[in-house]
Amino acid sequence: MPLTVRAARLDDAPSICALLNQVDVAEVGRPETDLHTVEADLKHPEADLPRNSWLAVADDGTLVAYGLLWDESYAERIDVDHYVLPGHQDAGLRLLERMEARAAAKAAENGVREAVVHLQLRAAPTMDTALLDARGWHVVRRYHVLTRDVAPAADPAPVPPPGVRLRDCTAEPDRRIAHDLLQQAMAEHFDFQPKSYETWLADPANADVDWSLVWIAHVDGLGDAGALLARNDREAMGWIPTLGVLADARGRGLGGLLLRHAFAAFAGRGREVVGLGVDTANDSGAVALYERHGMVVYFAVDTWEITLPARG
Repeated sequence: MPLTVRAARLDDAPSICALLNQVDVAEVGRPETDLHTVEADLKHPEADLPRNSWLAVADDGTLVAYGLLWDESYAERIDVDHYVLPGHQDAGLRLLERMEARAAAKAAENGVREAVVHLQLRAAPTMDTALLDARGWHVVRRYHVLTRDVAPAADPAPVPPPGVRLRDCTAEPDRRIAHDLLQQAMAEHFDFQPKSYETWLADPANADVDWSLVWIAHVDGLGDAGALLARNDREAMGWIPTLGVLADARGRGLGGLLLRHAFAAFAGRGREVVGLGVDTANDSGAVALYERHGMVVYFAVDTWEITLPARG
């Protein structure tokens, strides 16, 4: 099929969103992508759409594949997003070739010798993974998206144990504290990319954070020891992007307390399902924590990796 490959523009957001939801339906059975999420990606101050985005458009105007490249490390580690409709593997391959070339060039711009490129795909993706295998990609990590049904009667707000207090982050100083706690707690995790509070806040995806859904756990004698960031802006479900407890404070039930508090808050806002993502190789006990609190696997996501020599 004849194709036109071009860079994405901001006004392509509705078409891209529709494509991603077609991919969602094919992979998990229902649409999962919100327009504001796509717009936030395209509006990101470092998106550089002319050089780091690609659309494959069929002759009839149908968008059949989309790619986006991210460079948050300014070194070897580079991320790419790739989506293709079933039956359009030729278009997917053409975008993949361009994304690999751009990643190699970006590594050269960063002054490093190679690009270590990561691509996240659901375990049963619309993309033919044999194409990835043939080009030298391989899976290095698996994540699970877990979900749990919630309801006001089943999920009352938990009572903190003696010496523990939870507070939300509606006050600006607490927002910075929560960000710092999560940065510290997540620093040991695979593929973590540190960000300053200012950089994190500058991302359009974080412009509308509801800070009443971000909580800090304080322990007498230890101080602020953990935090949870929740979001209520996904149509499909309430979402918990990050939950972290400092290493010295683990084993006190703070993670479970924050999790149950989030369940109660979402149930109180009329949500019926809450979800989050977890690294299945996480050795901090996160997987067991979520399973103990009734969360089950919704789908799996694999991180694919390829190492490319830098070239201008």
